[in-house]
Amino acid sequence: MPLPMAAAGDTGDVLIELGVILVVLALLGRLAARIGIPSIPLYLLAGLLMGDGGIIPISAGEEFLEIGAQIGVVLLLLLLGLEYSPQDLRDGMKSNWRAGLLDLVANGVPGFAVGLILGWSITASLLLGGVTYISSSGIIARLLDDFDRMANRETPVILSLLVMEDIVMAIFLPLMAVLLVGATLAQGAIAAAVAIGLVAIAFLVSMRFSTHVNKMVHSHSRELLLLGVLGLTFLVAGLAEAVQVSAAVGAFLLGLTLSGQVADDVRGLLPPLRDVFGGLFFVFFGIGIDPRDLLPVLLPAIGLAVVTAVTKISTGIWAASRAGIGPKGQWRTGLSLVPRGEFSIVIAGLGVAAGAQVQLGPLAAAYVLILAFAGSIAMRFADRIPSPLKAARPVKQVGREPGS
Repeated sequence: MPLPMAAAGDTGDVLIELGVILVVLALLGRLAARIGIPSIPLYLLAGLLMGDGGIIPISAGEEFLEIGAQIGVVLLLLLLGLEYSPQDLRDGMKSNWRAGLLDLVANGVPGFAVGLILGWSITASLLLGGVTYISSSGIIARLLDDFDRMANRETPVILSLLVMEDIVMAIFLPLMAVLLVGATLAQGAIAAAVAIGLVAIAFLVSMRFSTHVNKMVHSHSRELLLLGVLGLTFLVAGLAEAVQVSAAVGAFLLGLTLSGQVADDVRGLLPPLRDVFGGLFFVFFGIGIDPRDLLPVLLPAIGLAVVTAVTKISTGIWAASRAGIGPKGQWRTGLSLVPRGEFSIVIAGLGVAAGAQVQLGPLAAAYVLILAFAGSIAMRFADRIPSPLKAARPVKQVGREPGS
């Protein structure tokens, strides 16, 4: 009986480590809720403390964590897609495409430039540009809800910019996946064309056939609904990964397709599952980074954080001003775009897995930690932080003279 005994011992180690991780995440989640910040940066810190060079090294459960992390990314992007409809995307792009273009240039170029300055390859520098470009839809949407700002006038502007960033990611991720395996420019162009085609197909299905898809998936039983949605999600994500379009993007596009009662029900069922596996994703990313590797990239991370915080704020102010929002709303818009999170880590994880650049993971981790904390605090105290914008002067109403 030596082999079964060994297997039982290995299973015990995995369960113990998994139990430790989940308990730590639960405690950190409570701490984050108590002090009013997102849990993502604390989960990243937990991962750093559990990896090589950390206080509590985790080894037996790494394979399970890797699978759990992939499931976490898929669920994060599925629920993000459920928040939008093709009509939302079309209206947002139509009214804010100029701000979206400014957002891409102002926040992507600094990361790309720093990568080149550090002597990285063009591919690794492009990945860093993606890390600095995209705001955290998960953190921002969560905080807008927590701070009761969903009904604010500036919120549609914020959400439309986030939607455009997600569309860019739907093209950017598969393109980078092809470049990372050493493909030619022509192959990269084909991958981008496939990604654009998939986005277009998802929009078409959402607008023309979403009723049929929803009828197929819908069930009054929560168990059957969850099984159907999860099965379809993993199937689409796996097929997307097979054609090098990224499982995360596939899940996001499926989320766009689901609508109506199905989307409402799933949004009520999946968040706890997403949060658990999403936590494992951030922990797994942190485990792969030695905390000692953060020190050499700390200055570039701080510099990038400062520069791209300013560019995000400026982008938000400009977009809100074009929408006719007042100075206070413009300031809140800019500050709300500062947090970075899940997508930045997804992009960095793609490069780390492909061996694009050793320093990409540590730099992205330090960068996300800085802006997730700073951005969350900025959103929380947006109305108390002094604004450089001048309040609009009240227009004096000239009354008519009595008897005139």
